[in-house]
Amino acid sequence: MGESGETADNSYVIRPNFQHKFKPAAVKERIHQVLKEELANKEYDPEQVPALTRALSETIKDKLKEMGYDRYKLVVQVVIGEQRGEGVKMAARCFWDADTDNYAQDIYMNVRQSVLCGCCIWLLLLLKDMIKEQFPPKLSVYL
Repeated sequence: MGESGETADNSYVIRPNFQHKFKPAAVKERIHQVLKEELANKEYDPEQVPALTRALSETIKDKLKEMGYDRYKLVVQVVIGEQRGEGVKMAARCFWDADTDNYAQDIYMNVRQSVLCGCCIWLLLLLKDMIKEQFPPKLSVYL
């Protein structure tokens, strides 16, 4: 208690409040919407795939930032391949906090145009102030 009789509240918020907590179903819906809009009339062209994957990942990242996940580090992975009947398996491993971090994924197939696209998003809660205290300034620039 201070001299004026006011109590000081703790200003550190370690966990996101309920409104800003990651919601995988809403993110998956947004991913599917972007993939459907962008790939509906695209044909598989191996020359255009690198630019298309970059553009898709940036678009998805921008759409997710609009959803209010500003305290999260977004990692977007987009894989585009030709659909010829083969199967594809993808795997990833992460070290994270199960209470705050999560992922969402979606697969889009356009059989008529032979396009197969897989997208995976990882949202990791980023505690910038705590990280900068633990690492020297030169290292915290890269976080």
